[in-house]
Amino acid sequence: MFNSPAITWALTAVLLLGGIYYLLQAARSRHLMDRVNNSFHALMMVLMAAMLWNLAPSTVLAQIAVLAGAALWFVIQAVARPEFKLLCAGSQGRLKCVYHSLTMGAAALMIAMMDHAATGGHDTAPATAMPASTAHHGTASAAHSPAAPGLDHSADLAVPLTVFFAVAAVFFIVLLLRYRPTKPAHHSAHTPNPSRRAEHGLEALGAAAMALMFATMSA
Repeated sequence: MFNSPAITWALTAVLLLGGIYYLLQAARSRHLMDRVNNSFHALMMVLMAAMLWNLAPSTVLAQIAVLAGAALWFVIQAVARPEFKLLCAGSQGRLKCVYHSLTMGAAALMIAMMDHAATGGHDTAPATAMPASTAHHGTASAAHSPAAPGLDHSADLAVPLTVFFAVAAVFFIVLLLRYRPTKPAHHSAHTPNPSRRAEHGLEALGAAAMALMFATMSA
């Protein structure tokens, strides 16, 4: 994805560290919802890291399906009634779940766009099926294949996503800088206050990674 190995390795390290953090949070969580949500975050981080190296291309459809399911899961939490007492409670929690749903959906879209770019779409045909009279035009017409418009639309879609996640990264950085720990008596039963700083930092790094990856696809 990136021409610079240093950027690729740096992003891989950030994503894998984030995945390990969320996996540890899932293992330590006492509530089922926390475990599921943190597990989805860990999986997304690992899949994004694998995407940088084009690993396991045969499982692309499964990756997209899992991330799309995770996006739907966060939407369900965001719109659930308060009496269900899911993780995303209150207006702030619901907005958080909406953002996480968008993040999961964007990761699924990124995988689909990367796969489309790598395969050149699904419009390729076997060489034996090409008429002999048109075989000598194969090289000249490659740039005008039906796959090209799809890639152009993908690049156009990547631009607003780049802007969205860049803004999100700045937002989480501001939250990180403005964070002030509260007294133990005010700690949430679900999320310990000391972990909020780490969450803001990981959200900022994750959003920055998404923005950078989409930026390469919009070029």
